[in-house]
Amino acid sequence: MSAPVPVPMRRSSNNFKKLQAGLRGAVGKAIADFHMIADGDHVMVCLSGGKDSYTMLDVLLSLQRSAPVRFEITAVNLDQKQPGFPAAVLPRYLEQLGVRFRIIEQNTYAVVKRVIPDGKTMCGLCSRLRRGALYRFAAENGMTKIALGHHRDDIVETLFLNMFFGGRLKAMPPKLLSEDRRHIVIRPLAYVKEAEIARYAAAREFPIIPCTLCGSQTNMQRLAVKHMLRDWEQKFPGRIESIFSSICNVAGSQLADPQLFDFAGLDARSLAAQALESTVESCDG
Repeated sequence: MSAPVPVPMRRSSNNFKKLQAGLRGAVGKAIADFHMIADGDHVMVCLSGGKDSYTMLDVLLSLQRSAPVRFEITAVNLDQKQPGFPAAVLPRYLEQLGVRFRIIEQNTYAVVKRVIPDGKTMCGLCSRLRRGALYRFAAENGMTKIALGHHRDDIVETLFLNMFFGGRLKAMPPKLLSEDRRHIVIRPLAYVKEAEIARYAAAREFPIIPCTLCGSQTNMQRLAVKHMLRDWEQKFPGRIESIFSSICNVAGSQLADPQLFDFAGLDARSLAAQALESTVESCDG
């Protein structure tokens, strides 16, 4: 199943202005709901060259101009030395934009190729190496928040990946504390649909760099889940929105995780309620 083709629109059109306002509103709501950015923060915006991170940077820069709090932005790209990576594209775009940026160079591609057999998905190890390099840069340069470009559909896909292949009811939180407890990671696009990002990126004509340079994308489990969800959405419009809403409205007592809910304590609570009821009845009598 092919990806939906974004509908062309002029940046001066009412449709574009409505889309832009919707994105700003959704990102602003996510930032407020999860307290993502505080006064004085220095936000490291991780820029991969894909539509999601371009859109995240664009919207954050727009919000920065009118936000009730003051925060700095530095765009950071990790050049992983994949063959064919157009290294000049991002610096040229960011210089034209006038935003502060840094390019980190680290040959993680060679490490991944050495460790992962041919034909196997490289994305897991690649992601861990990339995360380590970005966390290290953030610590060394006083970044207080690390912004990643994951959107609503990414969060729902991760939920199903963890259920299908990991046996865990777990997705991507809009805000998290890193395992070493040194970094706050935020996902400002958490409320944004991928289709809206695709339309916005097409209208803004971002210089997109494909994420398939390593040639490891064709057999990804995530791609299979993405196709499954896209098929569901076509047959039952609104299903992805409903699934995402369920992530935001969790009833721990209706699941089966004793670490999440105190099932053992139900007996004592029941006895206490019965005792209280008996006391009330005695007083009434």
